[in-house]
Amino acid sequence: MGASLPEQLILPLSELLAARIGLYFPKELWHDLERGIAAAAPAFGAADVAACARRLLTAPLTHREIEILASYLTVGETYFFREKRSFEALEQHILPQLIHLRAEGDRRLRIWSAGCSTGEEAYSIAMLLDRLLPDIDEWNITLLATDINPLVLRKAAEGIYGEWSFRDTPDWLRARYFRRHNHGRFELSSAIRQRATFSYLNLAEDVYPSLTTNTNAMDVILCRNVLMYFSPAWMKRVAARLRQSLADGGWLIVSPTETSNALFHPLRAVEFPGVIVYRNHADAEAHDAVISYSHALAAQPAEAGTQWPAIPPTETVNPAAIPLMPATPCVAASAVIRPRAEQETLIRSARDCANRGRLDEALAWCEQAIGADKLNPTHHYLLAIIQQELGRNDLAAESLKRVLYLDPDFVLAHFALGNLRLAQGRHHQACRHFDNVLTLLRAHPHDEVLPEAEGLTAGRLGEIVASIRMSLPWAATNG
Repeated sequence: MGASLPEQLILPLSELLAARIGLYFPKELWHDLERGIAAAAPAFGAADVAACARRLLTAPLTHREIEILASYLTVGETYFFREKRSFEALEQHILPQLIHLRAEGDRRLRIWSAGCSTGEEAYSIAMLLDRLLPDIDEWNITLLATDINPLVLRKAAEGIYGEWSFRDTPDWLRARYFRRHNHGRFELSSAIRQRATFSYLNLAEDVYPSLTTNTNAMDVILCRNVLMYFSPAWMKRVAARLRQSLADGGWLIVSPTETSNALFHPLRAVEFPGVIVYRNHADAEAHDAVISYSHALAAQPAEAGTQWPAIPPTETVNPAAIPLMPATPCVAASAVIRPRAEQETLIRSARDCANRGRLDEALAWCEQAIGADKLNPTHHYLLAIIQQELGRNDLAAESLKRVLYLDPDFVLAHFALGNLRLAQGRHHQACRHFDNVLTLLRAHPHDEVLPEAEGLTAGRLGEIVASIRMSLPWAATNG
């Protein structure tokens, strides 16, 4: 069945969506596009689909309008442990290998569910980790879940699901991790719910990888049934950015219908039973052997079965090779400050190492930078971000407070404190910091790139904060 909208409306509309959001509607999908616009028409105050199409074509799309369109033009439906083969590869091969490699070291894992919808995918990962790691509380685990739609993010954060979300899961899993809620629904245990952090992110627009959005140095990225909505040009851009968001040896998992060696080059395709995943081959050769790690599961219940430039390489300079200045009391009148060029080299090296997940090196560079200028708030800000990635949240909070003592208007420090409190489940405190961000942003032009924001503009940060706030449960009782 074809679309009933005239071509002079639907053709420019499909071109607008491809250019502005990345959503791809060739002629054979125009009927789907028309159906989605018809459903979205009331949200735009339009009487019918034609009026809505004309409205969208006559004015620039706002951030809120993009969110509305994305919610009506993409399928948000999902369920726990969807596409079992991918989860079997995670459970039996990928995660056990990462656990084995990190068990004697920093005990750190970073996982990103990109396009998380209502949260079933992210929580499925959290349940896998709970079964694979009997000492999970001794690990520093980042489980980031992002989506463009704040309404589904809010539902994900609440963690309440109906029967349809369990249509391919064993009964014991629901009994172990859920309790009955009202009207035949089920509430996820708080222990699992608190493992995931839900945040707004538009894969077609946002700057990533980035320390600001915590999308750097990921061990595993799941971006399944998302790329298929993008135009070919946007697929290449998003695939390139996802690759840059991986740590050395990191894994990218897409849906079986999205696998493409050409699209994900130079990632290396790795085949597991029934599924192909991709690995960032940098530094991966030393860890090719896949470890079964079956002893970790012995006591568990049985389950039913246009390329963007890469990040520049880190400079081959050792922090110890830069001579330290004599110790000097940290007071404004006597502080010793190194030349700016030397400070920039130190902080750039710290940021490059952090983006690759080499946090010990990043910490050493950052401490050198602070030694060079103890009164520079940007150095303390980067230190806080590194500390947070290392799981040292109390130290990170203290560093961020030091940033705000040195510069009370440092917008990114307020944003980072908000995210830190959000990850801790302290929603009221998070909202206070996010409110500070929105207040401070009023003094910045919408298109101004903020300091230390890695390309993020003031307007974009304001939209992200507004979406995060909208995604939070209204009953935020943790202070």
